[in-house]
Amino acid sequence: MDNKGNFLLQKRAATKYHSAGLWTNSCCGHPRVGEALEAVAHRRLGEEMGFDCPLKKVSSFIYHAILPNDLIEYEYDHIFIGRFDKEPIINLDEVSDYKWVNPLKLRVLINNAPDVYTVWFKKIINGLSYQDIEGWQRLI
Repeated sequence: MDNKGNFLLQKRAATKYHSAGLWTNSCCGHPRVGEALEAVAHRRLGEEMGFDCPLKKVSSFIYHAILPNDLIEYEYDHIFIGRFDKEPIINLDEVSDYKWVNPLKLRVLINNAPDVYTVWFKKIINGLSYQDIEGWQRLI
């Protein structure tokens, strides 16, 4: 989030093996063997968006989805937040674009064009309450 409380979204690169070209959260990744969750969050933030910042874990959830290309995801995901008030330097192998979005407008954007957002990101945003967003903004 930035100092105004906007979320930093990324558009996944067209070369990604799934969910290519879709808008989603700032970064995603899987831990390497023995890698701590917070370490992977910092690593992937740098690899995808070209920066790092202090992070706090705020939530986790399980999701199951059937994706195109005969892919099935069944994951235990963790959500970290942080504050960053500059422009990222995106890695074009991972990310094709980015934008800052007001979280209160994001649900409307998703409802108007659900096919341009990743399955897991829609689950995150649709599960958030106004109180969640306010609480996250106070944490960072």
